Amino acid sequence: MNLFKKRARQKKLQTEDKTFSFAERAALMQDCEGEIYAALRESVPIIDAAIGKIVRLCGGFSVSCSDKTAEQMLKRFLCEVPVGAVNRGIDAFVASTLDRMLTYGTAVSELLIDEGGRLVALYGADLRAVELREGEPAKPEIYLRGISGSEKIPHPERVMVTALSPEPHSPYGISILRGLPFLSRVLLSIYSSVGVNFERMGNMRFAVTYKPGSGEYAPSCAEEIAKAWSDAMRDPTAVRDFVAVGDVDIKVIGGECAMPDVSVPIRSVLEQIIAKTGLPPFLLGISWSSTERMSAQQADILTSELEYYRGLLTPLILKICRTYLRGEGINCDIAVEWNNISLQDETELARARLYNAQAEKLETERGKNRDE
Repeated sequence: MNLFKKRARQKKLQTEDKTFSFAERAALMQDCEGEIYAALRESVPIIDAAIGKIVRLCGGFSVSCSDKTAEQMLKRFLCEVPVGAVNRGIDAFVASTLDRMLTYGTAVSELLIDEGGRLVALYGADLRAVELREGEPAKPEIYLRGISGSEKIPHPERVMVTALSPEPHSPYGISILRGLPFLSRVLLSIYSSVGVNFERMGNMRFAVTYKPGSGEYAPSCAEEIAKAWSDAMRDPTAVRDFVAVGDVDIKVIGGECAMPDVSVPIRSVLEQIIAKTGLPPFLLGISWSSTERMSAQQADILTSELEYYRGLLTPLILKICRTYLRGEGINCDIAVEWNNISLQDETELARARLYNAQAEKLETERGKNRDE
């Protein structure tokens, strides 16, 4: 048995990368991907609009406590709590956390506690300033980066980490933008080529060809024609006539070529990008069909997506509420109640309520007739 253990200890990988640990590689990859995702939101407006739309569609929530006095105190605190540098209210904090989680896959937040142990503010940390390492289950080790290296934070219980679909053994989540850099590069290349082609063909350039005769004044005539044409084209806001004598041919450079149709490749790329966000196209201002609307199936799928994001945010809200009440010396049960997600048309909802009311009325009348 001892011999087996000895042999097992001697088996080591010769090609194992010892330059960086798993945590360091994950942190470096997260930094690189974060810069790419931030650039994507700046370069592709539809990606930025999709993330903002998801954040707003998640809606608001309310909290309830078993102690009604504590509930009033908690609600007042959640409405007035400072968030970051300028914002106030738990809604701003939840929206910022969800926005960072969707963009980078991970959101790190901190509870600011005063000397008396009371919660006084909420802060959303920059992922570039912190480093997450694998620790106990659901408790990653958090380090603060500095010039001299990484230093473990003294109060990890005050830091909250929210990760979106993290991989096994990784404290970092996966952004919903993963897989979009290639498609976004293709989309930006198409738009860039459209801009270049429009500059070439929209802002017309002319080719003036003068075929002089055999006279001795041909060079001077050519110079006069070139000077007159330059004067006529120098001021694009004025309309001038160009008069030439002799065999003069004027053509538009590139006039024989038509602008390439890019609607099909652009739509194909946009379909892939929008499918990654999980939103119907018309919610982002894209109408590919004259009768496009959200069906009941699409509404159910989108609702399930929003419920998933809410499930990730609920523990965060509960920890904030418990920390505040604990600082006030109150211990009671807390529940987070999210507002209903309404994605159906108001006309359809009104029609459904009408049908339900009519059915209830008929059932009531039938019950009275049976009793009589």
